[in-house]
Amino acid sequence: MAFRRPSLNMTTIAFHVVDLYHNDNVASFATAAAAGTWGIIHKASTGGTGTDPAYAGRRQQAVGAGLLWGAYHWGTAHEPVSDQVDNFLNVAQPDGKTLLALDYEQTQGNQMTLDQAREFLTLLYEQVGRQAVLYSGGLIKQQLGNKVDKFFGAHRLWLAEYGTLTPKVQASWKKYWLWQYTDSTTGTQPSSMPGIPGDANGNLDCNSYLGTREQLVAEWAS
Repeated sequence: MAFRRPSLNMTTIAFHVVDLYHNDNVASFATAAAAGTWGIIHKASTGGTGTDPAYAGRRQQAVGAGLLWGAYHWGTAHEPVSDQVDNFLNVAQPDGKTLLALDYEQTQGNQMTLDQAREFLTLLYEQVGRQAVLYSGGLIKQQLGNKVDKFFGAHRLWLAEYGTLTPKVQASWKKYWLWQYTDSTTGTQPSSMPGIPGDANGNLDCNSYLGTREQLVAEWAS
């Protein structure tokens, strides 16, 4: 029987992707892979100069454990967007199998604008020849309102929305590609992954993908 992706109004959580940054603890990527992790998306950079010191070492470990690897950039307002793209690519060192994502979320005092996000995604496409994933939740919904924005809608949506089993996407998308449904042990379950303890309090960013592993491999860096 052919696989059918569940509709977004179903209370389905398929926890297969973890996103990390340097303050998250990792014990064993091999253990995480055996427990059902398929992909890791790791913070690579912030703004025009910030870097995540754990990125390079963990990349080797994760890929060695058979996991898909991705990199995300935390966008900011105060540095030129071209510098941010350069910083991201210098740190991420993407190959043809590396997922690339822009983290577009609220950053008090240094909030990347919608136009800057558009510029970042455009310049990144010009550099690597493929469209990055857009990570966002309440911010993109607030800024776009009910408007259908074809530019942003052409990018896969990595939706951040907690406290619900029926996540809603902004009008520019018909569906999310990946859903970050919790970042906390007190949030929606499951919220833990063997081999990846998370931060000092045990909190971990957990992401649901409603497809097969083969589908995720095919879509990962597309």
